[in-house]
Amino acid sequence: MSSSGQPSARRGRSRRRRAVAPMSEINVTPFVDVMLVLLVIFMVAAPLMTVGVPIELPETAATSLPSSEEEPLTVTLLPDGQVMIQTTEVAPAELVTRLQGIAAERSDDQIYLRADGGISYARVMQVMGALNAGGFGKIGLVTDPGGPRLDGTDPADQ
Repeated sequence: MSSSGQPSARRGRSRRRRAVAPMSEINVTPFVDVMLVLLVIFMVAAPLMTVGVPIELPETAATSLPSSEEEPLTVTLLPDGQVMIQTTEVAPAELVTRLQGIAAERSDDQIYLRADGGISYARVMQVMGALNAGGFGKIGLVTDPGGPRLDGTDPADQ
């Protein structure tokens, strides 16, 4: 019993409920949750989105080069002799012209050549000459790591 003589159950019922105003603020917690999920998805998917045409690259014992901010430009030389800039096939006759147009838009004269391991050295040199004539002075050759060294040892054996 309370001091006023009323039972405590009755006193609880007699209280007036305050009117609850509707919430006028945006709840950002679900928004942040969705943004974090999207961040994780893009972090997982980004390495999978490499531009390229599947070819059999030669293996080498060299290490990878550091990357720059600008998306790397790659030219691929397929086993059947086709030349591709990124994923677009280019006729050999118009390769230099297309490269000159691309070089004019880029700040860096770095380009990567992905040539199938079965392509002749002469054909690779022809394409490298076209890359140079197209305005690209820094030509990187793309290989798969883990190949044999010049001294004949295999890094996989160590």
